[in-house]
Amino acid sequence: MIHIPSPVQGTITTTVVMLLLVLGISAGAMYFFYCPCDRLPGGWLLGEEVSTPINDWSFANEAGLCQVQVATPLPHSINLNCMSADGVLYLSCMGCADKTWSNAAIERPNGRIRIGERVYAVVFTRVTDQAVLDRAWRARATKTGSDNKRPEHWWSFEVRSNTNS
Repeated sequence: MIHIPSPVQGTITTTVVMLLLVLGISAGAMYFFYCPCDRLPGGWLLGEEVSTPINDWSFANEAGLCQVQVATPLPHSINLNCMSADGVLYLSCMGCADKTWSNAAIERPNGRIRIGERVYAVVFTRVTDQAVLDRAWRARATKTGSDNKRPEHWWSFEVRSNTNS
């Protein structure tokens, strides 16, 4: 015998499905527009857009972590150490070769960075010059209070205002 659900059962099922759909969409929107959260990446960075080119990024040393958005098929943002030396802004990470953000920054160097509540259009350039890496490492050590030797798998990116955006 074929069981035909009653109208009440159908209404309950539809309500549950709709509730789950709304919750899923809400969670996705929260993830995409609110994060990065701790180690959970996010999507589009929200905040006050600053269009004025920045020539001195020293104020980044007063911030904790910065949020960086790179261009992947969808915007991808994460929390990173950011530090300034002589007004130049640097981002850093350990083991960058295997990370999504660093490879995206090399392939598509235009991105965005949020420091505090402000968002800046920027260009990322990987640093390979050893003297500049040492300068960035010293800035990191000053900001974080660590005093270790710079490891070979540590990468740094110079960050400049994107005046073409």
